Amino acid sequence: MIRPLLPLPLLLAPVSALAQQSGDIVVVGRGLAQRPGDRAFDVVTIDRARIDESASDRLEAVLADVAGLQQFRRSDSRSANPTSQGISLRGIGGNASSRALLILDGVPQADPFGGWVPFPAYATDRLGLVRVTRGGGSGYFGPGALAGTVELESAAPGTTPALGASVAYGSRDSLDAQASAALVRGAGAATLSAAYARGDGFVPVVAENRGPADRAAPYEQASLALRTVLAVDATTEVQASLSGFTDTRERGTAFTRNRSEGADASVRVVGRGRWGFAALAYLQTRGFASQFASVNAARTLATQTLDQYNTPATGTGARLELVPPIGRDIDLRIGVDARTTEGRTQERYTYVAGQPTRRRVAGGETRTLGAFADASLERGTLTLTLGGRVDHWRIAGGFLREAPIAPGPALTDERFATRNGTEGTGRAGVAWSPAAPVTLRAAAYRGWRLPTLNELYRPFRIGADATAANAALDPERLSGVDGGVTIAPAPGVSVAATLFANRLDGAIANVGAGQGPGTFPGVGFVAAGGIYRVRRNLDAIRSRGWEVDARWQRGAVSAQASWSHADPRVAASGVAAALDGLRPAQTPRDLVSATLGWRRADRVVSATVRHAARQFEDDANSRTLASATTADVYLAAPVGRAVLLELRGENVTGTRVEAGIAGAGVVERATPRTLWFGLRLR
Repeated sequence: MIRPLLPLPLLLAPVSALAQQSGDIVVVGRGLAQRPGDRAFDVVTIDRARIDESASDRLEAVLADVAGLQQFRRSDSRSANPTSQGISLRGIGGNASSRALLILDGVPQADPFGGWVPFPAYATDRLGLVRVTRGGGSGYFGPGALAGTVELESAAPGTTPALGASVAYGSRDSLDAQASAALVRGAGAATLSAAYARGDGFVPVVAENRGPADRAAPYEQASLALRTVLAVDATTEVQASLSGFTDTRERGTAFTRNRSEGADASVRVVGRGRWGFAALAYLQTRGFASQFASVNAARTLATQTLDQYNTPATGTGARLELVPPIGRDIDLRIGVDARTTEGRTQERYTYVAGQPTRRRVAGGETRTLGAFADASLERGTLTLTLGGRVDHWRIAGGFLREAPIAPGPALTDERFATRNGTEGTGRAGVAWSPAAPVTLRAAAYRGWRLPTLNELYRPFRIGADATAANAALDPERLSGVDGGVTIAPAPGVSVAATLFANRLDGAIANVGAGQGPGTFPGVGFVAAGGIYRVRRNLDAIRSRGWEVDARWQRGAVSAQASWSHADPRVAASGVAAALDGLRPAQTPRDLVSATLGWRRADRVVSATVRHAARQFEDDANSRTLASATTADVYLAAPVGRAVLLELRGENVTGTRVEAGIAGAGVVERATPRTLWFGLRLR
């Protein structure tokens, strides 16, 4: 996977040489300018300074500043199963797959097979900006932006030090290190960065439920990225990126090792002349392997139940966007985009005397091809925006083969029918400033998401519970409206409040269909205390609520707060009728984040408090995860001209954060108190 990254440093020389030949042209390194019509939507921005103050130095912790933006589970990428790290917004529920669209420099980042986010791939020192749009539908950005969009932008040329490095030592023999080098020569720039993290980990199962089978969950993760930017002329530049990552975790017992790896490449040409344009092409390759175990009731023995030994996947895509010169008050974006994903899961299962007796291979491919238009009109204090897109989708090549490992006939050999369809989506909004400090806004939108290959074809296990895939799943479609007000009475002070109502039709959920012990279709044996589930399209999930975001800055002191309140409910009938009126799994009613900080030059002190209300582990609302309030701290001070001393603390109060409950009532926790001591070179 990572071998293509080895010759990357060789690219630095030609970029540098070309840059020196290009005179006084300066590179920008960003995409096209933001759309004026975004004033009509609920947008939150996280700048580089705030990214640097993360107590865990991880992207998922940075994103938690935006209340309502959550992963499926509360664990982060050091202890969670990677397949549980899909992201969503506004309480519309989720599973492994993301219902919010994450992009980096215009490239979709969700795993091509499963739709989850490979958080260890994103070292925070590479990022210059995070921009979260709650709601907004698919519209401008493409399929998948049901609940919103998270835009990551790489740090712009010249905003990072020529040489930078950081190293921190933390609790449980943990190490966190990053290093980067930047070369800027007029019209050319290149950055090379690397990151490495490891730790002995903590025991995921809470103390009162542990047994001899439980142990710490170590992790080891690394990433490497090269980005080059070259100005072709005064208005056009080429941006090329190449990156790779590896991620190994264990889940706290024998036979629970996970390994992910990937390599990405992209090229984007951006023109900022009279006719603006952006042309993008990208390639993603991924590999994933995971083991699963069943632990007996006394938790004295872990027995392997499944070995998902290889899950190769590939994502390819392209996008062309044009900005024609219509007029000073009108911004129009038109274009086309396409994405293809293909992959398969390969598994050994039905273990007898510690050895697998059967093998399963399942997979397929999906394709989307879309055309879009997005327009904004500014007239004085009024901004209007209207956009739409049409997508054609195709699900093809689906198959499932199950056979004994010993010679013998196949147990299952299915080929699933090719399916295709067309989706029309869009968004409209208005923003009006009746007085200088006040902006009123309202928006309506519709988005859609195609089921992932993971949802269509791959079964999975969590503890004793098992969930079967469903090759007949339909796309999810969301309709929503929101409205709000932003008040900025003084420089450095702003308060934004938003009301929203969303309806997700055809929501894909894991619906209970039986209890162990027993053998069930698509997953095999489920032990006593385990639940058998099947992925199905529910009638709908309705979510209503509000969001409040506030910022205050006075001199060196600053404060910010974010509060999301959502009350989602399931509408279900037929085989899922028992879920009607219940809350989707893993959706707290309230999420709150608040930070108080002081910054003077390189001296920084900040404290962040986060609260997550109670939520249900399962779709039947039978298992409750308690609410949790945690506190993080960050302190930095110079100890020389170019060196900063950093002290970081995660969950310094040692709060128990419940992340999951297995079928036998065994509670799993997220990160306990973790303290870091580090140095940063600038």
